Amino acid sequence: MSISIYQLKPRFQQLLRPFLNLLTRLGITPNQVTLAAMVLSVGYGAALALAPQCLGLWLGLPFFLLLRMALNAIDGMLANATGNKTALGALLNELCDQVSDVALYLPAALLAGVFTHLLVLVVVFALLAEFAGVLAGSIGVARRFDGPMGKSDRAFAFGLLGLLVWAGVAPVWHNALLAVVLLLSLVTVFNRLRQALRLSPQVKQ
Repeated sequence: MSISIYQLKPRFQQLLRPFLNLLTRLGITPNQVTLAAMVLSVGYGAALALAPQCLGLWLGLPFFLLLRMALNAIDGMLANATGNKTALGALLNELCDQVSDVALYLPAALLAGVFTHLLVLVVVFALLAEFAGVLAGSIGVARRFDGPMGKSDRAFAFGLLGLLVWAGVAPVWHNALLAVVLLLSLVTVFNRLRQALRLSPQVKQ
């Protein structure tokens, strides 16, 4: 697997154990956590879209993305801990993640100086990267999480973008960051498809 923040997931999950235990005692279900993460993401994205000039919202973006990653990790942990893994949960997990990505990242197109077409391409290839990961299942391979620009890496990049906006850094650096994200997303799509083909029992070696 290519280097990715995703590789830190086991350590991140250990930090979330106390919250997992609390949710288990409260009877919260994994699907409720998944849906809550999406609703919160859409709400925060709507706030960014309605007030892109509000620096406080951009400063809060990295912290919100960290919260979203925590919720995304907890829903899977909760499903495993309670034995409540369902087909619906698997579908919601993938769908809600993509809705959240679009809601949180597209508002950056409204920032002064940001190349709108570049931002849209970044979001499109983010979706393609996740589609490539899921597509592995169609040839008998487990969902691929190869980097270098997976979900966690995108969250880090857009969190950094939020800090750059808040700090008043020139838009040229916003576009440079987005260009890097786009390039690494292209590599990620290639890596995920390549690894899926390499591991598929349906492909002759």
